[in-house]
Amino acid sequence: MYVSKRAQLQGCIILEGAVVLGKTIIREGTIVFPHVIIGFPVRAKIKNAIIHSSFNSKEIENLDKLSYGSKLGRYNIIRSFSVLYEEVEIGNNVELGHHVMIREQTKIGENTLVGSGTIIDGSCTIGKNVSIQSGVYIPIGTIIGDNVFLGPRVVITNDKYPASKKLVSTIVEDNVVIGANAVLIAGVRVGEGAVIGAGSVVTRDVPPYKVVYGVPARVVGNREEYEQKKKEYERET
Repeated sequence: MYVSKRAQLQGCIILEGAVVLGKTIIREGTIVFPHVIIGFPVRAKIKNAIIHSSFNSKEIENLDKLSYGSKLGRYNIIRSFSVLYEEVEIGNNVELGHHVMIREQTKIGENTLVGSGTIIDGSCTIGKNVSIQSGVYIPIGTIIGDNVFLGPRVVITNDKYPASKKLVSTIVEDNVVIGANAVLIAGVRVGEGAVIGAGSVVTRDVPPYKVVYGVPARVVGNREEYEQKKKEYERET
């Protein structure tokens, strides 16, 4: 285990094998499991650093000097093999699965779940009460509102003509539901309360409270109809 001398640990639990770098702040009740790295330096710093093949405590100290650290709120669960880069901010009651990567300058609101194998590629804003299932990919600059559900293997993109030099933000507004394996093409805006069916490819903006499905996705209903069908499904025995 390595904990930076600059870190502020306020009643949290850091288990053996975890690494905490920089001026990281971790508040009470948060549990950090083994093989987690918090405050990992950004790519530019690593490229310019001198790292030797015999990676030891001295090398970790070198990384520590490069890191600004991250901020974690209260009662979070950070499971093994997850990596949080520097300048990540996480609210209270956030839970990460295993092998989650969250790149720099990402902010995540309280009561959010991030499933195993998810990659959040930096400078993203994710709201409160969001459920991100396993294997989701969220690229640089994505904005996700509150109370959003992202099914397994959802892929969000930020480049319309890869690999171009122009990246654009994709926006998912509050209360959106996105089914498994859906793909959002760069720059689309998914309106509040919309539903995207599993396996859909969203190539244009989705109106609020509409249900879309298909490749490319087209409007097939509205949120009220979806909720009624969900209630009927839940009543089935």
